[in-house]
Amino acid sequence: LLHLGKFINYIMKKQVISGIILFISFIGTAQKDLKSDALFADQTPLEIKLSYSNKDMNRNTNDSTFIDTTLEYLHEEKWSSMEVNLRARGNFRRNECYFPPIKMKIKKAEYSGTIFDGNKTMKLVLPCKLESENNDNILQEYIAYKIYERISPYHFKTRRVNIDFNEPKGKKVKNFQLKGFLIEDDKRVAQRHEGKVFERFVHPMAMQHLTSVQNAFFQYLLGNTDFSVAYQHNGKLLYVDSQIIPLPYDFDMTGWVNPSYATVNVTLGINSVQDRKYRGFKREQQYFDEVRQQFLKQKTELMDMVASYESQFSDEDEYKNMFDFMETFYEVLEDDTKFQKSIVDESRTK
Repeated sequence: LLHLGKFINYIMKKQVISGIILFISFIGTAQKDLKSDALFADQTPLEIKLSYSNKDMNRNTNDSTFIDTTLEYLHEEKWSSMEVNLRARGNFRRNECYFPPIKMKIKKAEYSGTIFDGNKTMKLVLPCKLESENNDNILQEYIAYKIYERISPYHFKTRRVNIDFNEPKGKKVKNFQLKGFLIEDDKRVAQRHEGKVFERFVHPMAMQHLTSVQNAFFQYLLGNTDFSVAYQHNGKLLYVDSQIIPLPYDFDMTGWVNPSYATVNVTLGINSVQDRKYRGFKREQQYFDEVRQQFLKQKTELMDMVASYESQFSDEDEYKNMFDFMETFYEVLEDDTKFQKSIVDESRTK
């Protein structure tokens, strides 16, 4: 523990000195163009077709066992197909959801020369339950990824998909029209920034301060407490330019989405996912101030971006609740007393 404390103190001193320089450099961080980026460059929803049994997906797949099926996709007004390997992911949603979230693997021989070129593995996010708001919940989570794209250069790229899904049910086939989105693999994010995925445990205070605070503010915006940067729960770590960078994902269990299946950790003193709780760590005041100003300067840009999706919601209330939730976040940032009490004073020391 003594050695860990000395290490953290060293990191803190080093990062305080370089904080302003890093803030400027991160805004304009150079990113390496990858062949895999072509899939995500076009933000028009990609039309795809899939068929498999959800029961088989839940029961018969794990980290090393996949189901083979055919993915059909519409690109440049032409339908094409390729073989893909799929497995369920996420312990909670595997048990709770009708449609489990999917990890997809594609062989090089299949993706080479296609719109999927360079994407060996991806995640496919699907609605959870058979409910009227399921597709709106997908759109809400997708928008969360789009917000973080504008907050930090270290983010996952995403692409929406419209899914014509056929599920075999004995001698019958049940059809579903689903909304979803693809998430690029973390190794592709690392490669873009000429870094690597960092898979060991590391104390949050040894992580890069600025991006850590950006991540914590973003999670607070979403009303998310279902994450851990130290244990990489609903997040990954990147090692870039001798800095450890948090990389968040999975935002469905939040006040932002507020799904019917949401659960909350009552030990945190909250009763609903729409009760915000700041989960970032205590750092130098300059980082709180810098990130606060960043979010305030980007308020119009971010809220206009969110508003641009209004017409795509099936239920007007789902959009309005999400937009109103964002406004309450800015009510905290725009008030000095609320900001100090709800964020700075709530920051963790352990």
